[in-house]
Amino acid sequence: MSPVVAMAKDRNSSALAEIAERLHEFDGEPLRVAFLTRGIDALTQIAERLDQSELGEVVASPSNADALVTALSQPSAVGLFSAADPLTPARLRGLQARDALLAAEGGTLTAEEVGEVLQLSREAVDRRRAAGGLLAVDIGHRGHLYPAWQFAGEGVLPGLEEILALLAEHPPLAKLRFFLAGNCRLGGDRPLDRLRRGDLEAVRLAARTFGEHGAA
Repeated sequence: MSPVVAMAKDRNSSALAEIAERLHEFDGEPLRVAFLTRGIDALTQIAERLDQSELGEVVASPSNADALVTALSQPSAVGLFSAADPLTPARLRGLQARDALLAAEGGTLTAEEVGEVLQLSREAVDRRRAAGGLLAVDIGHRGHLYPAWQFAGEGVLPGLEEILALLAEHPPLAKLRFFLAGNCRLGGDRPLDRLRRGDLEAVRLAARTFGEHGAA
């Protein structure tokens, strides 16, 4: 057996042992074990389809999440899920768009980090968010993530709370898109950039018409 083959086998054995250990960690949590089992089955199907060049691109991905999306985007993976759920590609694009919005302009802050910026307690941050004074995205039992761009100095971006009030009927991700996408009523400028320049009145008009036919 060549040294390269022996090294590959050792690596594979270590990987399998790690998977078994991860499953053992979730003893007593059948739903997590069931999820991991199905995930491993799905990854096995993908791995069987991809050729060596595609696998190389996947392995070179900067994160595990990127690796998964890259694998599903490869030509050899086409059709893998379409029979069971033809909406899978659209869902993947939606997830990528969501994460791109959250990563933009400095990424996100936790409630604790927002409390440090605003010099407020965690409870006060939660109350301010619930009242519509802060923009945040719900991430389940882990709480909320707050886009960092809404803060300036030790406060929030001037005019932000007024614009959030005008967008109150829209879900958080739609509000994110409003601030970060070019707006036809602003000559293609992003509302965030106009707010930073102090052009509150123009952003008010764009917010009042957000979601209407022909409005970005």
